[in-house]
Amino acid sequence: MQKLVGIYALDIAAYAVMSNHTHIVLYIDTHTVNSWSTIEVIERWQQLFKGSVLSQRYLRGETLDAAELQKLQKVTTLWRERLADISWFMRCLNESIARQANAEDNCTGRFWEGRFKSQALLDERALAACLAYVDLNPIRAGIAKTPEDSDYTSIQQRIHAAISGEQPKNLLPLVGGEHRDMPKGLPFQLDHYLELVDWSGRHLDPRKRGAIAANTPPILQRLGISPKHWLYLNRNFESRFKRLVGTAEKVREVCTQQHKRWVHGLHDCEIYLSSST
Repeated sequence: MQKLVGIYALDIAAYAVMSNHTHIVLYIDTHTVNSWSTIEVIERWQQLFKGSVLSQRYLRGETLDAAELQKLQKVTTLWRERLADISWFMRCLNESIARQANAEDNCTGRFWEGRFKSQALLDERALAACLAYVDLNPIRAGIAKTPEDSDYTSIQQRIHAAISGEQPKNLLPLVGGEHRDMPKGLPFQLDHYLELVDWSGRHLDPRKRGAIAANTPPILQRLGISPKHWLYLNRNFESRFKRLVGTAEKVREVCTQQHKRWVHGLHDCEIYLSSST
């Protein structure tokens, strides 16, 4: 997973590797992929695939005529698009895992049950809810008691790095809220997000049911999500939404752009990603 994001124009915002499935939140960096030169696109693509005779000749410094250059430009444009495509990323990731698993089991054939599921996160509320949902997977499954004990997760990485006053280099950083010239990263403060995940994890523990504590993390106030709805999202995010996730207004806006009359989960967007009540 981390090797692939070093090739693709994608960044990992959150992940959780479970025993039989994975969760990944990805950021598509269109600015970076469009800045790559033809040579860089070819070099990256050929780390994953063989490429073409023309691309191999081009990298060797051989002279190509006008027709060959035009043909090469056409195929590298396609490769550039694929290097920013989540479907191609998942294809490479899942194929690699399937080959290794089949080799260990000394068998062949289909490994995954079906195609991966994806959801577009349209705003900060949807992003925060999905990040926490992914980071809390081991706690929700009962295989970890705290975020720092949650092996193979982005939250464990972030906590270990935070102890040294750093952020993981292979994860999209948390760069804070709205301000000018904000660098690429997640629009939340690191300490606020870690506090939010820790608070949420404690309330996911079935042995600790009851009233919501008064020390609700301030990030929920900024996002305008009620604590009650937030905890519901931590348990049910994946099942309540299918394709588009965000405020009802944002989902309707995207539906209009895509000429869709309706999208699954719109009612839940109105309830759980609405302003705090």
